[in-house]
Amino acid sequence: MDELSIGVLAKASGVKVTTIRFYEQIGLMPEPRRADNDRRVYDTKSVERLSFVKHARQLGFAVESIRALLSMADNPRQLCDEANQLAAGQLSAVEHKIAQLQALQVELQLMVSAACAGHVSECRVIEVLNDHRLCGTEHAEPRALM
Repeated sequence: MDELSIGVLAKASGVKVTTIRFYEQIGLMPEPRRADNDRRVYDTKSVERLSFVKHARQLGFAVESIRALLSMADNPRQLCDEANQLAAGQLSAVEHKIAQLQALQVELQLMVSAACAGHVSECRVIEVLNDHRLCGTEHAEPRALM
């Protein structure tokens, strides 16, 4: 069995060391074996699991969904209905986000095309940003400050 340091695991998977440690803390990656010098030691299965998590994150899956998908991957004889449901839910969320982004794109195009060459007091961009009701398209309300 190959023994990999956390640095080698990071390079092999394209995931930062700090992210690997975080995934261990939240249970997406199992606690690694420790060498005599107390360093983390990983095997090639860790690369596969970490690559799975990275890919799921790239596709926008939430941590809880990834945890469920990993559980399914660890138990391959179960039915894949839940995996299909999670993927369908993620697809729906992405489609909703795309629609929001398209509305924002249209609004920004309107703002840019109405740009003025005069003073800020006559600037359409500033005017629209000051008053959401002047927007030419329906798009998500601005998020409240935290």
